[in-house]
Amino acid sequence: MSSAKWKLAKIAIIAAAAALNACASTEPRLPAVDLPAPTATHIAGIERWWTQFSEPQLTTLIEEALAANLDLRLAVSRIDEARANLRLARSNLYPSLDADVGARRARNSQSTEFVFPGPQITNSYTAGLQVAYEVDLWGRLASGRNAAQAELLATRYGAETVRTALAAQIALTYFSLRALDAELQIARDTLGTRAENIKLQKQRFDAGLVGEYELRLSEAERSSVAAVIPALERAIAQSEAALAVLAGRSARDVYTPVVARGKDLATIAGATSTEVPSGLPADLLARRPDIRQAEASLVSASARIDEARAQYFPSLILTGRFGGESADLSDLFSAPARVWSIAGSLLQPIIGAARIGSQVDAATARRNQAEVGYVQAVQAAFRDAHNALVAHRAAREIFVAQDERRSQLIDALRLSDLRYRSGYSSFIDVLDNQRNLLDAERARVNALRDRQTALVDLYKALGGGWSPEVFAQTESSPR
Repeated sequence: MSSAKWKLAKIAIIAAAAALNACASTEPRLPAVDLPAPTATHIAGIERWWTQFSEPQLTTLIEEALAANLDLRLAVSRIDEARANLRLARSNLYPSLDADVGARRARNSQSTEFVFPGPQITNSYTAGLQVAYEVDLWGRLASGRNAAQAELLATRYGAETVRTALAAQIALTYFSLRALDAELQIARDTLGTRAENIKLQKQRFDAGLVGEYELRLSEAERSSVAAVIPALERAIAQSEAALAVLAGRSARDVYTPVVARGKDLATIAGATSTEVPSGLPADLLARRPDIRQAEASLVSASARIDEARAQYFPSLILTGRFGGESADLSDLFSAPARVWSIAGSLLQPIIGAARIGSQVDAATARRNQAEVGYVQAVQAAFRDAHNALVAHRAAREIFVAQDERRSQLIDALRLSDLRYRSGYSSFIDVLDNQRNLLDAERARVNALRDRQTALVDLYKALGGGWSPEVFAQTESSPR
């Protein structure tokens, strides 16, 4: 074999090897993760878990937010953008057809070595149809379409993630608001009791039965309770504004929020079943939309590698044109003016190989980032599930303890009041027990709130708030 032929053979071998390397499809394999064994089954009603609280006002607020929340509207807008990008990527797989109409008037030079023998000023009119089609030999366009399709899926899962977080945030804020309402009522009732104390001590002071010290103590205790009320009213107003924002209401409604109340917190808690599976459900990875979003992002990143790698190879573009060309506009569509052409071209990158390599490396790095993001999403999901299960169990136990403490302090206050009226103890003992009971009442309300919010966090951590089945049906429906 001659030297020239050997060089050509080596070039062909190198080109073939490069072709095989570039045509190799990047499989979107999910990273291996070490998962704990599931210990529970599917939770009934988890798709719309907020209905488990039997609180119509909460359901109304969540449905209002799911229809009008601005963050959710942004997520839906991103879906529309991704859907448009997918249509664009699909259109690249089909021929393009364009109509062109043109007119040209030009003057020829009379001062050149060769003088045009025709008229000095000429007119030219054109009209026709042009068609162009890039043959997807190496799968570059198909890879772009696959990437766009996975990106659309990721944005749709992203919207579901926003939806589930929004429903949970509405419930958490609403339960906090109802707890504040209960605390405010306790404070106002206690303020009335403290006013009765002052009245009683004033009568006993005027009768010479107690000194000024007891009277001033009762007045100070009333002032202490009175100082709590404005702080609670401020927190209630802020919670109402937060709910108005979450519900997607207007700026005027946010500034002057009106949030209708339903059942009180104790009634809601009494009607709610807190018995949920205490283990890990088997379908956690499928139920969490953030994990599905990370998975779709990994598929998209893998397809982008194939799209970038296919640029190493020549592009085959077919073009055609049919129309008319004439110096007179009236003859433009006549038979003698008819023109047509068919052409094909191959475009092979030569100098830009380093640029393409950089694009492939960048796409590979993004795929690696997507792999890490998937692992992080799985870790976060199991961390959330673990923490929510622990918090749910602890919240129930804390509420039981706080409820018992409240009952015990009610008895202690009753006994201390009897001892004081019988002359066996001082008024300070009564004030201490009243103060302790107030703290216990508020602590019990907060424990009741925490029991409800822990249940909300558990539903959210286990992937509640959306239906994968309904999602799959809408994904397969024609658009």
